[in-house]
Amino acid sequence: MISRIKNYLSITKKEWNGMVILIIVIALILAAPYIYEHFHQDKVIDFKGFGKDTTLLKQAKGGDATGYDSSEPLSDDKIAKPILFVFNPNNLPAEQWKQLGLSERQIATIKHFESKGGHFNRKEDVQKMYSITADDYKRIAPYINIPDEGYTSNKLAAGETIELNTADSAMLTRIHGIGPAFAARIVEYRQRLGGFLNKDQLKEVYGIDTAKFAGIKNQVTINTTYITKIKINEVDFEGLRKFPYLTNKQTNAIIQYRTQHGSYTGIADMKNIAILDDIILRKIEPYIVFK
Repeated sequence: MISRIKNYLSITKKEWNGMVILIIVIALILAAPYIYEHFHQDKVIDFKGFGKDTTLLKQAKGGDATGYDSSEPLSDDKIAKPILFVFNPNNLPAEQWKQLGLSERQIATIKHFESKGGHFNRKEDVQKMYSITADDYKRIAPYINIPDEGYTSNKLAAGETIELNTADSAMLTRIHGIGPAFAARIVEYRQRLGGFLNKDQLKEVYGIDTAKFAGIKNQVTINTTYITKIKINEVDFEGLRKFPYLTNKQTNAIIQYRTQHGSYTGIADMKNIAILDDIILRKIEPYIVFK
């Protein structure tokens, strides 16, 4: 019995040499990271020096749009005794804003607004800057003087409205609170939808929340005769999947049911599709025709 165990556990010289080599290789692999670390010391990055180099580069390029070194935190401190004088807020130097009693952080916000093309057309526009507190505005408002520079706003006058289903993106930017990005989103959503049935559908456009909707709803009107309807018995999967009220699964179910049972004669036929509930059917019914 013992001899059998010895024979089973015994190894040849060749096998022994192979095992020794394997152990050496494993040891070298495990030791390699420590050997590398010993002979290759990482250099410590001098972040202070990097910050100085960044500052010098900005100065060489004329500084940033705010007039402050962005590597340093902006201060909320204000001078103790502001100096009030008549001023035009457009492109007013940072130092003069500071004399008026504004902090570095407030001034940086104004300069960022200007760098993005912002312009103060009326003194009340200064009050709309979220960085300007009520006390700040009350103090400086009597000294704001914006000369007539021939600037004409293209925004809607009081009482004017825009028809949502026919306006292009340029016309939509005339709505107060709507810029080019929102205008493009409205047009894109309108094309997918086929047109707006009611103003509340604007809240389905990405980014238009309750507050923004409240600000624009009285500036628009809707003419439903301009709605483009879907020919439900002719449309293919690709044409129907763009419709925002249907998922891909629901779209596929509509196409497959039509293929199996023939053309739809009315909305009642679509009630036979299990994944279309009454809520979905009510939403899509005004947008489809069965002829």
